[in-house]
Amino acid sequence: MQIAIDSTSKTPVYVQIYSALRSKIIGGAFPHGSKLPSKRKLASDCGVSVATIEHAYALLCDEDYCETRQRSGCYVIYSPEYSFPSGDVLHTFGENDTVSADTLHFDDIPFSVFSNRMRKVLLDCGEKILQKSPNNGSHELREAICRYLSRSRNIEAAPEQIIIGSGAEYLYGLCIQMLGRENIIALENPSYEKIKAVYNANGAVCEMLDMDGEGIKTEALKNSKASVLHVTPFHSYPSDITASAARRVEYINWAKERNAVIIEDDYDSEFILTGVAPETLFSLCPNGNVIYINTFSKTVAPSIRVGYMILPPSLLPVYSEKIGFYSCTVPMLEQYFLASWINSGDFERNINRIRHKIKKIDCNIKKNTV
Repeated sequence: MQIAIDSTSKTPVYVQIYSALRSKIIGGAFPHGSKLPSKRKLASDCGVSVATIEHAYALLCDEDYCETRQRSGCYVIYSPEYSFPSGDVLHTFGENDTVSADTLHFDDIPFSVFSNRMRKVLLDCGEKILQKSPNNGSHELREAICRYLSRSRNIEAAPEQIIIGSGAEYLYGLCIQMLGRENIIALENPSYEKIKAVYNANGAVCEMLDMDGEGIKTEALKNSKASVLHVTPFHSYPSDITASAARRVEYINWAKERNAVIIEDDYDSEFILTGVAPETLFSLCPNGNVIYINTFSKTVAPSIRVGYMILPPSLLPVYSEKIGFYSCTVPMLEQYFLASWINSGDFERNINRIRHKIKKIDCNIKKNTV
């Protein structure tokens, strides 16, 4: 078995091997109960040391994808039947048994780990953390986000398309300033109340569109007078509705027909238990008029007020002309920290630990209710 190793990548080789094996396990290439290649054989095939393979296998075992059996080898224990369907969300364990990532992820990032990473960044970057950030954010962080999204969300974008800002609410404000306050913005009904508050504070008019179990109702979208659609296709808050594949296509076709813009808020998408969230609108229409927004507030800590948006190529000139003069609102220290956290693989490993913890809690809840 051969795994392509990118020797020019800043991602450690063992993390590249771990990621490739994890993808094959989730994809079914290594089904439940199957044995992974021996460490010596895989090391020979990949042209790396046995210690590198041991490290990759250890990560898979730590996250309950595999287990080692003495004098036998490493076996897959992951099975899709023990995971939630890809459209399910985390907050549906029962009326009195709600478990959210908010209550879990602080234990999964011990402060000692956080502080050690921060000290490493201080030592590695030195006085660079005192420099002024480029207006759209540091190249290191934007590049790390590009690689992460390509691995995890099937989003292919260039660093030049990414804008870093201090949280989603700040980015909403940038969007309306870029697109124009005269636009009517369509929102999901119900939706996160701050979204409407930010747009109203910026002088925009919002139109609330009713939803059903598959997303915004077809007729409501068709009859809307809006030229901008702000939507949370995955796990919309507070309804917990995930838009169906058919409804996502309707959103994209609606935007094409009207030459409208979609603002895709991908809040909470990392916490899908199978590790495979539904396709983003941006990846379905990479050259269309879809703006993708996400943040690190839930995946790292609420105090990390860092978000990012990806602009389609067609909107880059508009951004540069209208609001490209704004300085980045995120300190360089936090940007370098996040870039290091992502590139090390710790970011994705922590998300996987949270998923497995929630899955185990859910299993215990189900056992206790039988």
